[in-house]
Amino acid sequence: MHDDIPPDPDPTERFLDLVGTSLAESRLSRLVLSKHRGPDDTLQRVTVRPVVLKGQLHLSFVASHTTRDLTQNLAPEAGLAHLRALIDGHFSHVHLLTTTEEVQLLVSRKGKRTLLRKKLAQEAAPAAPAGHDREKQRWIPMDRPFLVGLGVTDAAHHVIPAMSRKWKQINKFVEVFDGAVAASPLAATDPSRPLHVVDFGSGKGYLTFAVHDHLQRALGRNARVTGVELRQELVSLCNGVIDRLGLAGLHFDAGDVRTYTPPAIDVMIALHACDTATDHAIHLGLRANASIILCSPCCHKQIRPQLLSPHPLRPILQHGVHLGQEAEMLTDGLRALLLESAGYDTQVFEFVSLEHTNKNKMILAVKRAAPKPNDEVLAQIREIKAFYGIREHALETLMKAAAAPA
Repeated sequence: MHDDIPPDPDPTERFLDLVGTSLAESRLSRLVLSKHRGPDDTLQRVTVRPVVLKGQLHLSFVASHTTRDLTQNLAPEAGLAHLRALIDGHFSHVHLLTTTEEVQLLVSRKGKRTLLRKKLAQEAAPAAPAGHDREKQRWIPMDRPFLVGLGVTDAAHHVIPAMSRKWKQINKFVEVFDGAVAASPLAATDPSRPLHVVDFGSGKGYLTFAVHDHLQRALGRNARVTGVELRQELVSLCNGVIDRLGLAGLHFDAGDVRTYTPPAIDVMIALHACDTATDHAIHLGLRANASIILCSPCCHKQIRPQLLSPHPLRPILQHGVHLGQEAEMLTDGLRALLLESAGYDTQVFEFVSLEHTNKNKMILAVKRAAPKPNDEVLAQIREIKAFYGIREHALETLMKAAAAPA
């Protein structure tokens, strides 16, 4: 458990001192400011990391907005001043992670500030400040044993040429996942509490292993990660790698998202689940009250035939390529709105470049700290369905069936 710091005249000043000291001693891993309360309602979080620019140490601030990220690199003194300004009146949760401890500054709605500190059970290796080139940023170190076990890197920890695209996908996914955890209610939970992640359609487990590694190694969390895959041969392969490496808190099961029910879900992941399997996965996350729902849809068969109904866009949609694109946009757009109506802040965005995979869309939903009225969102869903002649959407049907009285 975290230990309360004795009463301090100004917890913010103490927190900033700890940030400055950890930076000077090369112990600073990252800072995350979440639970935004400022006037800009598009700002979700700010992530801060040490970087080296032209041989000089800087603090890199990445402000994540709803549709874009803004980066600002500042010298240490200016960076600490900017950090102070962000804390004052803008964010209610500031999380500092160093190689030796975890520190949280919590600000209540009445302005009361509480400082919490916890020593890490095992000191992490000091991380060298990142360079300015974002392409070279690695969220998973190349020397991680699971990369060798899965055939991503060779024994010398070099990426196997045929796996270079997969390596980029792994790092991009972990970047998205890291930001989602920082913006979710999970950021404020005790790191020792088991954090349950279920990855449906886990395949060969590249991302499942990476999530488990990032949670335990970088975030110091008590991770309980389960990969669920239909193909028994891949389940056996992944469990064999786990056994050889002696990994705790990671396991693979054979199962289908329509029938597999884990005991708990904090994070629900479903990548490339075909057609309505994505809807079943999202609904399972909703039923489990997951803090994060993260999926990359594949195939959009249910909505497409419904768009043949007469409506103003029929002359446009008579072309197969347009019909497919429209079906994909509507299916995933309605999924996002339905998640919004269920109490999640939702984004739909390009995961990786099309040069790496044509299945590059991602839906990310993060549970809100407090619910808000959903009447407007439900009205938007009704209007869209009426305009396009959509009679049924699988996720909406599942949600209505769950909400209906027995």
